[in-house]
Amino acid sequence: MSSPRFEPTTPAGISTRSVHSGAMPEAHTGSVVAPIFQTSTFMMDTPGQTRAGFDYARTGTPNRSDLEQALCELERATFAAAVNSGTSAEVAVFSALLRPGDEVILPRDVYGGTFRLLQNEYVRWGVVIRTVDLTDTEALAAAINENTAIIWVETPSNPGLDIIDIAETARLAHASNALLAVDSTFATPILQRPLELGADIVVHSTTKFINGHSDVIGGAVLIGDGTSCPRAAEVVDRLESHLASVGLGISPFDAWLTRRGIKTLPVRMKAHCENAQAVAEWLETRDEVADVIYPGLPSHPGHKVAKRQMSGFGGVLSLRTDTEERALSLVANTKLITLAESLGGVESLIDHPATMTHLSVAGSEVSVSGRFIRLSVGIEDIDDILADLAQALDATAEGRAEAPSDLDSSRIADPDASAVGVSVLA
Repeated sequence: MSSPRFEPTTPAGISTRSVHSGAMPEAHTGSVVAPIFQTSTFMMDTPGQTRAGFDYARTGTPNRSDLEQALCELERATFAAAVNSGTSAEVAVFSALLRPGDEVILPRDVYGGTFRLLQNEYVRWGVVIRTVDLTDTEALAAAINENTAIIWVETPSNPGLDIIDIAETARLAHASNALLAVDSTFATPILQRPLELGADIVVHSTTKFINGHSDVIGGAVLIGDGTSCPRAAEVVDRLESHLASVGLGISPFDAWLTRRGIKTLPVRMKAHCENAQAVAEWLETRDEVADVIYPGLPSHPGHKVAKRQMSGFGGVLSLRTDTEERALSLVANTKLITLAESLGGVESLIDHPATMTHLSVAGSEVSVSGRFIRLSVGIEDIDDILADLAQALDATAEGRAEAPSDLDSSRIADPDASAVGVSVLA
């Protein structure tokens, strides 16, 4: 069974859809919560005749279908594929839709796993990747050519939180018969729906905010109606064929957990946004912090675009301290906020990219300053989050933490404030 094409069936309210889409009581017993269908295969009454469209779990399960329906209704998509990681979602898009000689345009600030995937696995098959400042629509227009197949956007981006105008980027892409794919992981469909703004493809790492509890790895690909340009008309058929062949689908239990997480997604995102805004504004008052990067701040260069295409500014912010030593000390001294990779869970996480998620690109043109920190703001009480940051910043002044002794600082680039670089792992 391939991923189905969906027609919206749930009332319009997004909180109602979050609770009820793909989550009707189970028919056989009346269980309000669907069971986990932990099976590899499904009984047929006669050869080739399935009971509910499922034959073999590699190609589809009831739990995966429920999750796909919920995601479709939240994004207002016509097709969804729930897969086993955010990177697998990217693999599905690139493998199904690219041919040798095609070009992919990437933004200047992009998830490092995306850059690594294309560079290591697709360039050797004849795909060309190009990096463009997609916040500059004139630069994008100049970069598009007859070989451009996909313009890949992250907005907000990871880790630099660039904001890209989706509607204008879609217009430029479709004028040249190129597809617009948007990684909307940081925003979720609660804050931003790229398909409604003209995108053809939306990708999520459902590991992050959509599941929201740091206990699942997953991803999703969502597709629009295919009418934007001739190339878009082929997308669903090619994805369906590819996914049926390679078996990237999410497991029943992970699908069940992710669908459960979606039920609280609207209220969680509201809390994430409120806390992140408060943290960003507070950090701007601290002398130890040189820059605070958050779309909800008027100081952010993409603030006006974010207000236009988002209903909230998200739960991730980044900052630069005045020195690298202070950044290392800060992340070592938080107590409530956990030093860890990834983001989007209910708990706050702090990341020092130069020594964690960006270590493997240190010294390259995409390296990140050692003064740079990424903070995923959780839903804890805001006073507790701010108190933890305050004591950690105070600790940096008192010298209670030392930089790791094995850190070779010569390997960590210190680019200008505008050159953020890419994230490699999470």
